[in-house]
Amino acid sequence: MTGYSFPAIFVSHGSPALILEQAPARDFLSGLGRALGRPKAILCASAHWETDEAAISRAERPETIHDFFGFPKPLYEIRYPTPGAPDIAEAASALLRGAGLGARLDPARGLDHGAWAPLYLMYPDATIPVAQVSVQPLQGADHHLAIGRALAPLRADGVLVLASGAATHNLGDFGRYALNAAPAPYAAEFDRWLKDAIEEGRRDDLVHYRGRAPGAERNHPSEEHLLPLFVALGAGTAKGRQIHASFTYGVLSMAAYAFD
Repeated sequence: MTGYSFPAIFVSHGSPALILEQAPARDFLSGLGRALGRPKAILCASAHWETDEAAISRAERPETIHDFFGFPKPLYEIRYPTPGAPDIAEAASALLRGAGLGARLDPARGLDHGAWAPLYLMYPDATIPVAQVSVQPLQGADHHLAIGRALAPLRADGVLVLASGAATHNLGDFGRYALNAAPAPYAAEFDRWLKDAIEEGRRDDLVHYRGRAPGAERNHPSEEHLLPLFVALGAGTAKGRQIHASFTYGVLSMAAYAFD
C-alpha cells in the first residue's frame, strides 16, 4: 500500500484514568503523535460506540463524552475541544456504502473516551479534525475487517485511521491487580498469541480468534474491545508490527500495532 501517509494504528486505551497515571502505556501514547506526525484528519473506530450498523459522526464540534463513572474528579473536567471532520465522515460513509456495507451519518455524536483519551495524549493541542466510526458487536470480526478495507483509501489522503480498543479486556478481574502489576498468565498467553498472529499475517486465525486463541473468551467476555483491531487490520497490510507492549492492572494488555 505505497503512497499512504500514515499506517493504520490500533491502540489499547486502557482505563480512562491512564491520563492521570504513571505507566509505560501513558508514556507511549504521549510520544505516539510525534512519532507519527500530524495527519490531515483522524477517523477513530472506538470500542465505546456500539451500533447495529456502521455509524459515523459528522458533528462540527464534537463534545467530550465522559462515558464512565467512579473515577477521579479531574477526569470529568477534561475537555478535548477538537474540531469535527464532516467531510471525512461523508467520504467514509460513501466508501462503506460503496462496499455494500450499511452506513449512516450521526450529526451530533461526540467523542467518547475510547477516542478522546488516547488523542488527549497523542495530540494534546486538539486541533486535528476527528470523526468516529462505531463498532457492531453482533456482526463479528470479519465484518470489521471489511469496514477497514473499505476505509483504507482515506489513508492516501492523509487521514489517520486510528482504532481504539483493548488487546485484552476482562474487567471482571480488573480489581484484583495494582496498576503496574505483572500480567495474569492467561492474559499474557493470549497477548503473545495475538502478537504472533498479527506479525505473521495470520488473518484467518485472527478472524476466528474465539476458537483458536488461548483463553479468548476469558480475555474478551464480549467482543467490542477487540473489534477495532480488525478495522485497523483491514485498513492496513496483511502483516502488522507491534509498536508497544505493556500491561496495566494485570489483565489489560496495552499492546499497540501499526499496519503499514
